[in-house]
Amino acid sequence: MPRGHPLTKATRRDDDHPVPPVINSAATTGPDAGGARKSRMVLVTACLALFMSSLDNSVANVALPAIGRDLHAGATQLQWVIDSYIVVRGALLLTAGALSDRYGRRRMFQHGLLVFGAGSLLCSLATSPDLLVSARVLQATGGCFLVPSSLALVTDAYPDTGERARAIGIWSATTAVSTGLGPPLGGMLVELAGWRSVFWINVPLTVMAVALAHRHAPAAGGDPTRRLDLLGQSLVAVALFAGTSAFIESTTAGWTAQAVVVMFVVAAAATAAFAAAEARARQPLLPLGLFRDTQFSAAAVVATTAFVIWAGFLFVNTLYLQDVRGYSPLTAGLLVVPATIGNLVLSPLSGRLTAARGPCLPVTVASIALLLGSLTLVLGVRTDRLAVLVIGYVLVGSGAGLVNAPITNAALAGLPRGRAGVAGGVTSMFRQVGNALGVALFGTLALSDLAPAARNRLLAGNVSRIASGDFVDGLQAAYLCAAGFAVLTLVAARVGFRDHPQEPAQSPESRATAL
Repeated sequence: MPRGHPLTKATRRDDDHPVPPVINSAATTGPDAGGARKSRMVLVTACLALFMSSLDNSVANVALPAIGRDLHAGATQLQWVIDSYIVVRGALLLTAGALSDRYGRRRMFQHGLLVFGAGSLLCSLATSPDLLVSARVLQATGGCFLVPSSLALVTDAYPDTGERARAIGIWSATTAVSTGLGPPLGGMLVELAGWRSVFWINVPLTVMAVALAHRHAPAAGGDPTRRLDLLGQSLVAVALFAGTSAFIESTTAGWTAQAVVVMFVVAAAATAAFAAAEARARQPLLPLGLFRDTQFSAAAVVATTAFVIWAGFLFVNTLYLQDVRGYSPLTAGLLVVPATIGNLVLSPLSGRLTAARGPCLPVTVASIALLLGSLTLVLGVRTDRLAVLVIGYVLVGSGAGLVNAPITNAALAGLPRGRAGVAGGVTSMFRQVGNALGVALFGTLALSDLAPAARNRLLAGNVSRIASGDFVDGLQAAYLCAAGFAVLTLVAARVGFRDHPQEPAQSPESRATAL
């Protein structure tokens, strides 16, 4: 294959050079027909794996009542069925990105798929709550590799910046849609085939994804000269695990409980130690110099705040529809479909808009949609009119769909292609922090006025009647909090992206020196 061919640029071993700001004419016009098909198949493979990994963040929520009845699980055990997956994925994402850059994207992508599939199979065979939580940890360990390595594969497959932005828009839509599809798909699977089907359905999909990756993903090696920042990886895992666990435990124990305070202190100490270690490391896991670029910092802030709203909305809205409105799991899941449709339609559009106008416009529109949607839901939970709720769902879903592609492109812009795995891990890590914070914070606000016994029964899914007035009061507080996060998202977009219409003001070469 000639050296000027765009595919050789995407798969070459010399990954340390930053992506050039000017693409040659061959790359601009796109690859030939065979190359275009191969790029599309890489995108399909990446999206399939990402769909499975992201879906398990939400699909198991609807299955919790059935799991509790079958495995005789208590409220705390059921909460950890969900939260163990979020915690492990968030804690290991940066490590997974670094390993993908070092050992090769396709290799780590396939290994992650195999571990994820094995964990899914063990989840479906679990005979006790502890075994199920342990299998979820294994599942999340494999799943954390699928996010950064799939993004790196897509980045390599599309060397042209415009085509890459559109491809990342599709890739981002997969995350948003899989999260929104979780409740209706989970409800359908539980009612038709039982709760175990929520997990074993991943097994044939995993086999398919492994075969597609072997056939279509480029087998480019990683960079074995890169050192693994073991100290940094350990500290970030401790910080994320302790911080996420503190937010999770605060849902039932309260913010001032001794265990919660201790975990917050550990998280803060580990974060400070991580920053000090990264500042001295020769090849840091997370180059702190990147945060001097306002575009990168804004992408991190927006990823966190937007996903606080989205994840918190999915969690408390599921409880509201089932335990206040009295809908079945399947009906409650189907009512969230308008939010999913907004996500599905606008995520690819956001990628094209980002390619043409830069990240500021789509994130600004996303922030306004999230703000209006949150305020609409403050009113909607007090009315019997489903139309008001649906309008709120569409606005929130549309805002979440618009935000993925621009923040991913903003984080990747100008970085060396050989560090795409870590870059994908960074943005995904901030999304996971937002997910965990949204579930814990909105859950705490919505459940704070309920008596402890009623709260535990609600989380366990075996409630026939709750103090709906108290729950709705807390739910309105949660959606007002969501509106506040939407304002933060808007401010970050206007401050961080306004000077970056298409390319970062800082040159790729100067950004690369931070690495």
